[in-house]
Amino acid sequence: MATTIEITAREGGDRIDALLARAEEIRSRSAAARLIEEGYVTKNGAPVRKNYRTQAGDVFAVLLPEPTASTAEPQDIPLDVAYEDDDVIVVNKPRGLVVHPAPGHPDGTLVNALLAHCGDSLSGIGGELRPGIVHRIDKDTSGLIIAAKNDAAHAALSAQLKDRSLSRVYDAIVHGTFRADGGTVDAPIGRDPRNRQRMAVTEKNARPAVTHWQILTRYERYTYVRCRLETGRTHQIRVHMAHIGHPLLGDTVYGGRRDKGLSAQCLHARGLKFIHPRTGEPVELWTELPDWFQEAMSKLGSPIG
Repeated sequence: MATTIEITAREGGDRIDALLARAEEIRSRSAAARLIEEGYVTKNGAPVRKNYRTQAGDVFAVLLPEPTASTAEPQDIPLDVAYEDDDVIVVNKPRGLVVHPAPGHPDGTLVNALLAHCGDSLSGIGGELRPGIVHRIDKDTSGLIIAAKNDAAHAALSAQLKDRSLSRVYDAIVHGTFRADGGTVDAPIGRDPRNRQRMAVTEKNARPAVTHWQILTRYERYTYVRCRLETGRTHQIRVHMAHIGHPLLGDTVYGGRRDKGLSAQCLHARGLKFIHPRTGEPVELWTELPDWFQEAMSKLGSPIG
């Protein structure tokens, strides 16, 4: 059954396809363009054109059709494999790659790439469209993501997520400066009651969320921070950092700006630590900062202190 969502333009001036691309259910400008071209996006009951410039307060109804396929298909998409054995594969995901098929983005995802790389060796717990996927990261977040090759490994890794023994560390560049060298944000996250396309710190229909942060480098107007997730809510770091007044550089959805030429949030999944589901031994992985992240850092000016 198809789903209809509403998207409201909080500020005017954006093209409609750019506005839709920021919605969690759509995620890309090309998917937004397809929905517009096929007449699935309306304003006051009338279809809109993809070059329409939004005005503050515009409300658009978007019909999300069902995926055309009930299963994901293998696609030969290059993978940067950080670790792999018979039970687990860890991939260093590039920015811009969607994790699994969804309405408006039926293929070209990490799942399609994993199916081509692993063949039938992926856990079925995630279902036909999410085989092997233990946890997700945003399309525009790069870095380490783990997938399970069998159901036993998937169950064990999911249990580690639940008991917080699976550790995930992210590096980010945020707006503003801090007095403290580190801290913890303990604030529940749920759907933003004013905009269902976003998440927010809220008490309504929310789940506990805890993020520990530590300063790595201070700059005049920005800070390079490391965040460790204790929980794994949708957009958790983006929401929590914005909540304490330090939105991510490039994250326009949660109050950041596109300074330094960035078109997406400056967030990289840097480290991953888990207990191997078969051997019981700890596995700890780290990845280098991608070129786009290092380029952004090079434009921040000289470090302070």
